[in-house]
Amino acid sequence: MTDTPEFKVEKITLAGSLTDRVCRALTQLIRGNDLAPGTRLPSEATMAERFGVSRTVIREAVSRLKSEGLVESRQGSGVFVREENIQSPFRIDPAIIDSIPSILKVVELRMVLESEIAALAAVRRTAAQLDAIRVALGQIEIEEKEGKDGVEADIAFHRSIAEATGNPHFLALIEFLFNFLKNATQVTRSYEATKKVLINEVKQEHAAIVDAIASGDAEAARRCARLHMEGASRRLAALESMDDWQSRSPEPRART
Repeated sequence: MTDTPEFKVEKITLAGSLTDRVCRALTQLIRGNDLAPGTRLPSEATMAERFGVSRTVIREAVSRLKSEGLVESRQGSGVFVREENIQSPFRIDPAIIDSIPSILKVVELRMVLESEIAALAAVRRTAAQLDAIRVALGQIEIEEKEGKDGVEADIAFHRSIAEATGNPHFLALIEFLFNFLKNATQVTRSYEATKKVLINEVKQEHAAIVDAIASGDAEAARRCARLHMEGASRRLAALESMDDWQSRSPEPRART
């Protein structure tokens, strides 16, 4: 194990979301051996201070590095650069997720995944898992009534469906994609909140997925999940231009 070296970085000031920028900066440090294999990363607080961002941003960036196989958590010890980095992991370059068309490509990938996840959940879910899905669905409405954007609850809802497949790899893939879609989800939910018809549309789509899973109808669950993701794409595409996307973004393309 190598102790954390003197951690010298410039504060994040370039274009792009804060999480994306921190992720790129840490990746460069790892690839350039400034953070060598086996090195323990500085604490969240230290990195937040050095980069000039919040601890939440650091946490999200580190989570993304874990999904890319660059770092790993060790129980009770911290986060370390992997001794043997995965040479060519599947990754999505955050730098290219900067427009509605680029986001839609990731949503399309998620649509294929979510459809099969819902189908498998319909035939594999336990009674307890179905209860968890229903609770997660209800939490979305609770957060909305509390004046929140409901993004975390929305993510938890889809996560609960992935958990019901009994296959942890589906959950890992969904978590990976959420790293790149959380900001887009915030934007679309902000847009939906301005139009009651869209709010009802999303609620109906979610309810249809849950009903299909509850009835054990894999084909219906697959179809409903696909329709939901097609609806998400349509609602995102309705944000007419890149300028509109940026103006609605909860970050200046990402906020701390």
